[in-house]
Amino acid sequence: MRLFVCAVREGSFSAAGRRFGLSPASVSRQINAIEDALAVRLVNRTSRRLTLTEAGELYCQRAEAILREVSDMNDAVSQFHSAPRGLLRVHCRIMLGTQHVAPALPGFLERYPDIQVDLMLSDGPVDLVGRSVDVDIRIGKLDDSALVVRKLADSERVLCASPCYLARCGEPRVPADLAAHNCLTYRMHMGRILWRFQAPGGAVEEIAVSGNLQVNSGEVLRRAALDGVGIALMPDWSVAEDIRAGRLRRLLPRHRVSFAEFETGVYAVYLHSRHRSAKLQVFIDYLASVLPAAWGPVSVDDGLDAQDTALRSARQAAASI
Repeated sequence: MRLFVCAVREGSFSAAGRRFGLSPASVSRQINAIEDALAVRLVNRTSRRLTLTEAGELYCQRAEAILREVSDMNDAVSQFHSAPRGLLRVHCRIMLGTQHVAPALPGFLERYPDIQVDLMLSDGPVDLVGRSVDVDIRIGKLDDSALVVRKLADSERVLCASPCYLARCGEPRVPADLAAHNCLTYRMHMGRILWRFQAPGGAVEEIAVSGNLQVNSGEVLRRAALDGVGIALMPDWSVAEDIRAGRLRRLLPRHRVSFAEFETGVYAVYLHSRHRSAKLQVFIDYLASVLPAAWGPVSVDDGLDAQDTALRSARQAAASI
């Protein structure tokens, strides 16, 4: 059953064989044996890849559910006499994974040497069932009754720009000033881009922004802001160190851009199970203990001295051109 599911995930008998140390012919014989026992074809074989029949799709779905139950059962029983162990499949957004989750792994693996982590990074949605993902580290809370959600760390979005951009174009003092600035935006749709701000008194203001760069990569936005291209709206965990070091300056700090409807905390999302595995539990607990300290809240005064020095240098450089 594991061999069949692996072949389906990998898309070929040869790839499944490499994972199990078997030849493609051996994999084919074992899957043929399943089909013979069931008296039904599960897989359509072609020279390039294999596809599932309708019966094969049903068998694969049920097989994955059964294998998860077996894994949960084994993990639950093993907790009585051993440390957490086994393969843990983790998915995370690329920027968050690169900046914070991956750097946390060495400490986790040292603490739990019997756990192997398979970390997958992508900016698209992931099918926890179809990809057999144990936990997805997400930005923003997902309201889905089919999944369990645990908050790992608080986060907010911050408006920022480099000292050289501010020396060249000036600093916005109120949200409406952004209409005259080059705003770097994350590509989510082709319509108007609106940034919403909440003033200290609670009033919400919606500003239509535009600029000469729109991308679907948070790291590209960060790099463009660092290079002085324009103003960016970024999660605090992605730019906290840049702000403290003076490479970026936080703008409109008295206005919030993360509130009820724009929750941007970091969450662990996983499937419901009667027995939460020990490896999953300790991993989530570990991230919950290290991530909040990895960036911490970005205060109004963070990096102020370094920012002022960088701003003066940028103004002097701009004046000399």
